[in-house]
Amino acid sequence: MLRIRYACRTFGAALLGRLSYGMVSLSLVLAVKEASGSYAVSGTVMALFGLTSVFLSPARAGLVDRYGPRRVLPPMAAVYALLLTVLAFATSWPGVSGILLGVLAVSAGACTPPLGPVMRTLWSGLVPDRRLLQRAYSLDAVAEELLFVTGPLLVGLLVQVAAPSAGLAVSAALVLTGSLALISSPAVRGWIGAEKAPAGPAPSEGLVSDVQPLRGGPGLRQAIVVAAAVGMCLGAFDLLVIAFADEHQYPEAVAWALAALSGGSAIGGLVYGAVHWRAPSRLRLAFLAAAMGLTLAMTGLSPHPYVLIGWAALGGLFVAPAITTAYLIADECAGPATRTKAGAWVNTGVNAGSAGATAATGLLVGRFPLPLCFALAATPVVLSAATALHRSRRLTPETA
Repeated sequence: MLRIRYACRTFGAALLGRLSYGMVSLSLVLAVKEASGSYAVSGTVMALFGLTSVFLSPARAGLVDRYGPRRVLPPMAAVYALLLTVLAFATSWPGVSGILLGVLAVSAGACTPPLGPVMRTLWSGLVPDRRLLQRAYSLDAVAEELLFVTGPLLVGLLVQVAAPSAGLAVSAALVLTGSLALISSPAVRGWIGAEKAPAGPAPSEGLVSDVQPLRGGPGLRQAIVVAAAVGMCLGAFDLLVIAFADEHQYPEAVAWALAALSGGSAIGGLVYGAVHWRAPSRLRLAFLAAAMGLTLAMTGLSPHPYVLIGWAALGGLFVAPAITTAYLIADECAGPATRTKAGAWVNTGVNAGSAGATAATGLLVGRFPLPLCFALAATPVVLSAATALHRSRRLTPETA
């Protein structure tokens, strides 16, 4: 019971800090646009912030693995909050230099605290039962879906009474408060970092080395690749829905389709966490990714926006379960001193895949028919699922 209480406490603290992640993107775009008067500048600054945050996430998580959250999170969160506050102050001045905003955005992105990976690592130690851990990760995936819906809504309410830069200041306060609340949890006291990890036998083929967690773990590599493909699928879907709505002259379909995707993902995550699965996690990940990709491909054949909304809800059922399973595999493959970094690599795969697919899909739309664009967007996730399924079947019972 005490462990469950600690897990709930870390969950609440991390959610408070991660709410700022749902707010900061829209706040930054609106604040830079108001200060510079240019969509190009705001888009560039946001891209610099996002790319730096995503691709340096494993490095920041590695610092937490090595030195522990109590030594790493406070200064990291403090610097991140300070830079967001400076960005809020800078964007409150019209005509501010875009170069200055870009430098501040890159610096802030480099210091984004890895609250999600840290929380999941703590859960792995507090919840040794894999069935309960699956439920916890599913709940986290559902909560993340809700956070990225709630965050922009809060920003929308905030800009009604204050300047867009106020959203950056609120984000800074939230992430600092959430980080300090997280490290104050008693669960953090038992953290075992790389410097204190006990010596032991070398990890097997399915495990991840403490020094080089990606080279010795085919399971982790599979989780990262499939997670990146899922992110590509989601990033492409957002843009393709807009193109579909424009083609059918039904702009209202965009909001409904994206809401249906998020709603389906939430339902799928809750159901997935409640079921006791007997199939290995790597096999489940392959089937979930394949189902998601094939559903996306069928979505492009929708004759009407209402049909597309239905397909979006159906495809969303597999989103949270797939991401949850990828995190479970990362936790299984990583050693005690590298779990945070392993989870951060999965998160990086999803975000990087989404960003890359959005850019690539923008080049496809208008050059090819929309059904073909949907099929091309689904190809990476289907291929990654087929590869993962093939490798899972080749595993010996001992390795599985």
